[in-house]
Amino acid sequence: MKQFLHAHSANLETTQLVDDCLQQLGDIPPDATLGFLYISDFLGEQLPQILNTLKQQTGVQYWVGSVGLAIIATNQEYYDQPAISIMLADFNEEDFRILPNFSLGTSEYSDELNNWCQSQAFNMGLIHGDPDNPSLQLLLRQLSQQIPESFLVGGLSSSRGIHYQIANDVIHGGISGILFADSVQALSNLTQGCTPIGPRHRVSQSDNNIVYTLDNQPALDVLIEDTGEIIAKDWESAVNYIFAGLLSKHSDVNDYRIRQLVGVNEDEKIIAIGDELADGQELVFCRRDGNSAQEDMQRMLLQFKSRLSKPIKGGIYISCLGRGREQFGMHSEEVRLIHSVLGDFPLCGFFANGEIHKNHLYGFTGVLTLFV
Repeated sequence: MKQFLHAHSANLETTQLVDDCLQQLGDIPPDATLGFLYISDFLGEQLPQILNTLKQQTGVQYWVGSVGLAIIATNQEYYDQPAISIMLADFNEEDFRILPNFSLGTSEYSDELNNWCQSQAFNMGLIHGDPDNPSLQLLLRQLSQQIPESFLVGGLSSSRGIHYQIANDVIHGGISGILFADSVQALSNLTQGCTPIGPRHRVSQSDNNIVYTLDNQPALDVLIEDTGEIIAKDWESAVNYIFAGLLSKHSDVNDYRIRQLVGVNEDEKIIAIGDELADGQELVFCRRDGNSAQEDMQRMLLQFKSRLSKPIKGGIYISCLGRGREQFGMHSEEVRLIHSVLGDFPLCGFFANGEIHKNHLYGFTGVLTLFV
């Protein structure tokens, strides 16, 4: 395939949605081996039926995907309605392996899968996680340690009901997805919904998620110096647009994991954030607004454009529920920005409860993965 096959449909009865997508796909070429499937949570209970029908009608037996509160289909964002987004790819079957439901205390990570991973110089994975699992971050860390030379991207399922995922079967509760061999050519990057508003700081005294001092100064004083007195006057409102970005060791200042400010003690000049910290951890305070999100997305897309040397066969885009219509507008402006910079190509995905990039869990980000 020069480009992957893609179909999407919305606001119809379940069987009509599936039939519409099958008509759009047309004759399925024999080299189609893998299906990506994202459905809105309106269709969650019908997912087993939808998946079985697609397997039978397309002949494609390998499928991955997730349910979402909103889904992405090329240049369309579907909210608040039944919707399906499908993409069929022609990867060599030896170049990928389905990752079944993986959870703490289970042994789904088989010897066969382990041996396959060990035989690769590099393993990229598209994974989906269940946000109802309280050990999700530990699970993600464990998985990334077990898979050698791993680069995991993806997102946490979003739903008003059960957070269903697809990994050949309909599952939930852990992490699932697909691993690609190093022979699969793909590019991936993330865009933040925030912009740093000060220098990076070192946590010099902390306890769990409480920060006492930054750079050996009272943490609240440092926060006010970076953000201005407005946070001191009304921090409860400011936490809607001021966040802490946790930096990995030796990381670029653009690569940070956004965490909310969850408390401020003005008397003791301490702050609390929505994640565990350790002394020596670096962070940067950030501002979140629509302009910041659009500027950073433009930056990411131009970076992609400079790196592309081949046409795009297809892409997966997983964005935060707090982005999309919340930051970019009500008319699918976020995904349309992708195509305005990179051109037309099949794209599917969903709006997630959290995003995964380079084995870490993020928030308020968009993760774009392109197959070339």
